[in-house]
Amino acid sequence: MVQDSAQQAPSVTPATPARTLMPSILPALAVGILSSLVLVGVEVAAEELQNVLWGPLPDALGIGRYSVAWMFVMLFATGVAVGLVVWKAPGHAGPDPATIGLDAPVLPPVVLPGLLLVTALMLAGGPSLGPENPVITVNVALAAWLGARLVPRAPGRVWPALAEAATIGALFGTPVAAALVISEALAGKETRGLLWDNVFAPLTAATAGALTATLIDHPSFDLDLPSFGRPDWSDLLAAAVVAAVAAVLGMAAVRAFPYVHGVFRRLRHPMLMLPAGGLVLGALAALGGHLTLFKGLEEIAELARDPDSRSAGEYALLTVVKLAALLVAASCGFRGGRIFPAVFAGTALGLGAHALVPGVHPSIGVSAAVLGLLLAITRQGWVSLFVAAVLVASPAIIAVLCVASLPAWLLVTGRPQMQLRPDGTPVR
Repeated sequence: MVQDSAQQAPSVTPATPARTLMPSILPALAVGILSSLVLVGVEVAAEELQNVLWGPLPDALGIGRYSVAWMFVMLFATGVAVGLVVWKAPGHAGPDPATIGLDAPVLPPVVLPGLLLVTALMLAGGPSLGPENPVITVNVALAAWLGARLVPRAPGRVWPALAEAATIGALFGTPVAAALVISEALAGKETRGLLWDNVFAPLTAATAGALTATLIDHPSFDLDLPSFGRPDWSDLLAAAVVAAVAAVLGMAAVRAFPYVHGVFRRLRHPMLMLPAGGLVLGALAALGGHLTLFKGLEEIAELARDPDSRSAGEYALLTVVKLAALLVAASCGFRGGRIFPAVFAGTALGLGAHALVPGVHPSIGVSAAVLGLLLAITRQGWVSLFVAAVLVASPAIIAVLCVASLPAWLLVTGRPQMQLRPDGTPVR
């Protein structure tokens, strides 16, 4: 009887001894600091170049900084500059960016200078993409290359995991985002030991990356929207509806992605694809205005500064133009990530919901719309929930977003995300 009970007892996953985890601390800290410095360096260089290209230069030429003519000139010139680097740089600045997500490939070091250059040019020139994908790719390659030489006994797969976690931590200024991404990635893999044993080293790298970025660059995502008190049933309903509408809109963009990508691929050469993309982006900027330029982080703060300053139609225009600009920029060959532009589109959509139905609180509208769009575009639930929550400094919003995520997830699950395979088919 005792033997039968012992056989039926549930198995317990053994914990990894501390002496096994401790040697990973120093390499994780080093990768975290290095990854954060690369990110901050790229963003600072891009910001300095942006300040020149969109400030003293048009002033000296007697052209309005955000006039239609200058937006066309700058976006076309950015396409030409990036296309030239992609054409001539070793490794062509990496593979097709439409095929890369947050899980980056390990590229040879010779590709990295060109990838860094086109990322900085893109961020400064105005296309609607963020720095996350190319910077993660650079940091993964650097960590793998340096790690193989400095710590040859360490498993090669360790370095990409550390670099990805560190960069995500630095991007959002907190290791929580990285921990959520890691947990989601580990859910689909066979692992040994406890969850926290597996995330110990990546979380250390993410913490180092987040602290380094916070001390140097002070990133913040709080939009300082009107304070949100205790939620009621109407808030839950509004959040669920807005998140579902945003998810449907995001799925429409995802559905169009391979077709838009295919149109630009027919041009075949980067000196045709990227300048053509720049011209289309210039037309979209002329339609939507200067707020639809760049990755969108500073622009969403401007939108949120006065939620009642625009009509529902104006917010709808900003939403559609930004999503279209994201589609074009990601399809024609600009190196960049898709999270930050999606956050701008979600913010505009959420504020539009508030303008259309004043009973929808701005904080509810923005966070729910960002949640739904990110779920559709990334298919990463934890990251989508985290980003939506950090935009609103209110603990009560988390419970509302958890409710809103359920119908939105039912809409997007099993459907493609905004990423393509090398043959051009969508990734599910």
